Amino acid sequence: MNQINQQPLQPFTHLELIAKQVVEGFITGLHKSPFHGFSVEFAEHRLYNKGESTKHIDWKLYGRTDKLFIKRYEEETNLRCQIIIDNSSSMYFPVPEGKNAKDNKITFSVYCAAALIGLLKRQRDAVGLSVFSDHIEVQTAAKSSSLHHKMLYHELEKMIQPHRPDEHKRTSAVKALHQIAEAVHKRSLVIIFSDMMDSQADAEELFSALQHLKHNKHEVILFHVNDKQKELDFDFENRPYRFIDMETGEEVKLHPNEIKESYLKEMAEHKKELMLKCGQYKIDFVEADINLGFDQVLMPYLVKRTKML
Repeated sequence: MNQINQQPLQPFTHLELIAKQVVEGFITGLHKSPFHGFSVEFAEHRLYNKGESTKHIDWKLYGRTDKLFIKRYEEETNLRCQIIIDNSSSMYFPVPEGKNAKDNKITFSVYCAAALIGLLKRQRDAVGLSVFSDHIEVQTAAKSSSLHHKMLYHELEKMIQPHRPDEHKRTSAVKALHQIAEAVHKRSLVIIFSDMMDSQADAEELFSALQHLKHNKHEVILFHVNDKQKELDFDFENRPYRFIDMETGEEVKLHPNEIKESYLKEMAEHKKELMLKCGQYKIDFVEADINLGFDQVLMPYLVKRTKML
C-alpha cells in the first residue's frame, strides 16, 4: 500500500484536492507494483478513423508523429459509472471522539467516491451519483463535464459532517436501489458503498433489489463498508458499555462478553448470505474496512474497468 493512503486526511482539506492526492499516490504505487500493466496513463487522443471529420485532428501531434490523432473531448466517454452511497445514520459509526479520531464509515465512503471520480475524470469516463437513506437524497445522471464533477464534489462535501444524536435516518436500501435501478438506463458500472444494515427489509427483498441493478447489463461492485474491529470482530474492552442504535436511538446497557458469541455468529451468517447471493447474481462483493486505506477500493474498481473495456 502506498504511503499517501496511510496518512490521516485533514477534515478541512478541500475534497477535490484530497481526491487528487489519493489518485496520484495510487497511480505512483501501481507503477512500482506488479500491476503496472494496467492502463493508468489516460490518453487524451485517439487514432483517426478513415472517413470521419478532420475537424478535430491534432495537426501539431501529426507533425511530431506522422500519424493522425483526434483530440478527445469530455463528452466522449468509454464507460458510464453510477456511484451509490448509503447515507443512513448507521454509516456515521464510529462517532469521532477527540482530535485524533479516525474516520467513520460515511467519511471513508465519501473519500473513496471522490477518489473514484478523480480516476474516472482522468480516464474520460462519465460518472453519476446517487445518495440514499430512508429516501433518495441525491440522484444525478452520469456525465463527464468539469462542471458536473464540481457539482459531485460539492454534494459529497455536504455529507462530511458530525452525526446529530437527534437525527435518526433509517436505511431503506430496498426501495432506493429499485428506484436507482430504474433511473440508470444505459449500461453502466454501478458502485455501491453501504454497510448493508437494512433492518426494515428481509434478506430476500434486499437481494432482489441488488439483482435489479443487474438489469440492462450493468456491472455491480458492492463495497461492504465496515469498522472491522468493532462491527465484525466486536473487539471491546472487558467492561460495561452503553450501546445506542444510531438509526432508532434505542439504548441498551450490557457487558460485551455477554453477547459476543451470539453477535459474532449472527454477523458471520449475515455476511455469508450476502456473499453467496452476490456471487449468485454476479455482483462483486468487496470488504472495505475503514481502517485499511483506499487501495482496497481503487484496485477492485480498476480491475473491473479493465475487464469491461
